[in-house]
Amino acid sequence: MLLKSGTDWPTLYARCRQVAPQAFLPDGLANYWGGLWRAGGATTPGVSPVDGTEIAGAPAVDQLTATAAVRSAYDQHRTWADTPLSERKTRALAALDALREHRDLLSLLLVWEIGKPWRLATADVDRCLDGVRWYVDEIDGTPLPGPVSNIASWNYPMSVLMHAMLVQVLAGNAAIGKAPTDGGVSCLTLAVALAAREGLPLTLISGSGAKLSSVLVGAPEVGCVSFVGGRDVGGQVAARLLSTDKPHVLEQEGLNCWGVWEFSQWELLSGLVRKSFEYGKQRCTAYPRYVVQRRLFDAFLAAYLPAVREVRFGHPLAVAAAGDPLPDLEYGPLISHAKAKELNDIVEVAIARGGVPLHRGSLSDGRFLPGQPTDAYLPPVAMLAPPRSSPLHHAEPFGPVDTIVLVDTEAELLAAMNASNGSLVASLACDDEALAGRLAADVQAFKVGINRPRSRGDRDEVFGGRGASWRGAFVGGSLLVHSVTCGDAPRYGNFPSYSSYPSV
Repeated sequence: MLLKSGTDWPTLYARCRQVAPQAFLPDGLANYWGGLWRAGGATTPGVSPVDGTEIAGAPAVDQLTATAAVRSAYDQHRTWADTPLSERKTRALAALDALREHRDLLSLLLVWEIGKPWRLATADVDRCLDGVRWYVDEIDGTPLPGPVSNIASWNYPMSVLMHAMLVQVLAGNAAIGKAPTDGGVSCLTLAVALAAREGLPLTLISGSGAKLSSVLVGAPEVGCVSFVGGRDVGGQVAARLLSTDKPHVLEQEGLNCWGVWEFSQWELLSGLVRKSFEYGKQRCTAYPRYVVQRRLFDAFLAAYLPAVREVRFGHPLAVAAAGDPLPDLEYGPLISHAKAKELNDIVEVAIARGGVPLHRGSLSDGRFLPGQPTDAYLPPVAMLAPPRSSPLHHAEPFGPVDTIVLVDTEAELLAAMNASNGSLVASLACDDEALAGRLAADVQAFKVGINRPRSRGDRDEVFGGRGASWRGAFVGGSLLVHSVTCGDAPRYGNFPSYSSYPSV
């Protein structure tokens, strides 16, 4: 195995410096606020989860600098809000053209920074560009009184964070983005540099979420808060918003379950199992839990285990020969060696406390360069009956670990599928679609698929959550625009004492 020619980090960084030298400095990245790239702050070099290569880091700003950045964004917002919609569209389309021109470079940055295989990295970039282009024709509404503040996780820098910021700008708002601490900052830096050249009012700063949250959430200039992340941090953000009337979108995780009840289409399920491991299940709509009717367990295993054994993982840029295409893998590394160790330790403890290991892959099954570090990689794991004392019983592992729970009654099925007090998606494998529809009505997930997975969706598809998996306005289509504009249209969402949901 060897590294695909032209994909090494020094070559990519040199290309970034040619495209945006003001953002990609000789010794690291710059932050962008007030229309200028700024190098101030302590920079800690990043480490790629792919093979431990040292990659670029960004200077972490302090609260004082973040406050100045928010105030500058507010000044930009007041000017941009008066910009005619036709001009906003023209500039946004020019930015999309520039991003499209550098699509492969953006994708390769994602490979190195967050470990996405090439196919999934390009999909992340393409979903951003195609989605925003759709909104160019659909956008309307009155801008908010202040800029939108975005705090998002590292796993989808383009199709979630950059997509949201560009739609917010189209809607007449300035957009502030906090670069995720764990990865994606180089990709976002290049994307913001290309978009800012077209006059879009963007801000991108780096730093600790714990230190900057009081400013990015609580500053009076902020007109809306958009958060994507875990429940613990999301709860802290929600607490800061309690005393305000700011519009907000708080997407948090839940344990997405796949229920198997009165089912016989095993070939269909087998094909979906392998696909479910894409990006190592490091996404908010992954399915890490199967709730299976006990009498079907033998047939389920006969379909499930061969599919898990076929899952391909390893170094996303390793090829057998110089002219070979990049490998088509389900996943590469986890986001860090610390996350891989943490999850592996959780698995070990769960087994020691009674969980039954059904499958434990080996690093020898992976595709790696000779001698490369592999401590950020975790082979697929499947466990039966995770103990109640384990986080695997009630929480999303955010890694390539499946758990399986057996049930005997419909009531047990529903209780097991609702173990995390709400989730973003769920699915039911059931031959009788009428029965599945009846069961789905009691599954506490925003989207429930019948014999198919559900996902975040793009463009005109509504997305949200139930229970503790979501707080605030729903997004997607017109609802994404409504969440960041003023007007007579209601903001549908998961609000306190709010029980009305649009059709999904």
